[in-house]
Amino acid sequence: MTDNELLLAISNMLDPIREDIQEIKTRVKKIEITQKNEILPRLNTIESCYTSTYDRYKDNVETYEIMKQDIAIIKKVVAEHSEKLQKLA
Repeated sequence: MTDNELLLAISNMLDPIREDIQEIKTRVKKIEITQKNEILPRLNTIESCYTSTYDRYKDNVETYEIMKQDIAIIKKVVAEHSEKLQKLA
């Protein structure tokens, strides 16, 4: 077998590998496009929602605690007033 024949045989053996590599490149490019156009914008939206929710919670956590205390006091007063009203009736 001559050198040229050997090189041709090797080249023929490498053709399927080249095709596989090209297919992989095409698939990777599609994945990159999907990430850029679909996944990243959605992740940014999720991050934005999470961040704004966290900021609202962080800014209002003290208010929530005060409201819980106020509600507990209101419940106690309403219960006391209910008892007094029942005694009057």
